[in-house]
Amino acid sequence: MVLCLGTVYQGHAQEIKVNARLDKTSILLGDQTVLHLSAELPANGTVNFPLLADTLSAKVQIVSAGKADTLTDKNRPGLKLISRSYVITSFDPGLQMVPALTFQSGGKTFATEAQPLEVKAVAVDTTKAIYDIKQPLAVSYTFMDWLRDNWYWVVLGLAVLLLLFGVWYYFRKIRKPKPVVEKSVPLVPGHVIALEQLSALKEKKLWQQGEVKAYYSELTDIIRVYLEKRYLISAQEQTSEEILSGLEAVKMPEKSRNSLKEILLLADLVKFAKAVPAGHENEQSMDDAIGFIQETRMQDQLPGIASENKGGNKVQDENGLV
Repeated sequence: MVLCLGTVYQGHAQEIKVNARLDKTSILLGDQTVLHLSAELPANGTVNFPLLADTLSAKVQIVSAGKADTLTDKNRPGLKLISRSYVITSFDPGLQMVPALTFQSGGKTFATEAQPLEVKAVAVDTTKAIYDIKQPLAVSYTFMDWLRDNWYWVVLGLAVLLLLFGVWYYFRKIRKPKPVVEKSVPLVPGHVIALEQLSALKEKKLWQQGEVKAYYSELTDIIRVYLEKRYLISAQEQTSEEILSGLEAVKMPEKSRNSLKEILLLADLVKFAKAVPAGHENEQSMDDAIGFIQETRMQDQLPGIASENKGGNKVQDENGLV
């Protein structure tokens, strides 16, 4: 390979040397070579490289430009070398010239010599006939070739099939549905539930502890639920007057109707008028509530809570009420 060094000009005042060098001075048409530009100057000096766009001349083009690189010489610490490279090409056969390139420093210019670049045309043998472009060669593509190219899809498909089979086997063979056993829950008559709740309320001794309002609220709630189940009315959503009015057409003992009225009216006085009944009135309300439920219960349900034996004495039922 022949290397051509450009002529070096030296600025005596600033001791600046510029240089241009081609990697190859002879290339084929359309081939590329590298143009190296460098400037040697004092370590504290500055220099401006030539401003190059996309061409060096009408027949020499710049393909790409590298970044400037600065090196220092340990043997000459007072000097530095700045270099930059350009990839160039040409599509015109013949002897082309890389023109002289100008550097500037301190108001002075320093130029390199023009560089010759020989561009050789590609030799064509015109004595031979012109042939058509050859078609692509047919290459056999076997199943094993396809398997080597797509093995991961095959593995993924097998994994999905195994997963689906495992899920099916688990639910079909292993996890057999357990037979549903229906348990019959005996229906508890409404009057039995109400009497049990009254018994529990009696054990709380609310009014004895000064919680009279809570006592009457829970007492009337028990009666309202019983009325809804017994007479199919919306007792929990009605006022006391609405309940009594709705029960006017219902057949029941007059004594029971009066007991219910006394319970509801006294409870309203306690809850809304802050009345404080005497102890015997509180006990009488509980007795009236128990008597009302016993007297108005469905006759085809369980036996009454309190009954008299042949000797005329009262006996205690399963709820502990007499």
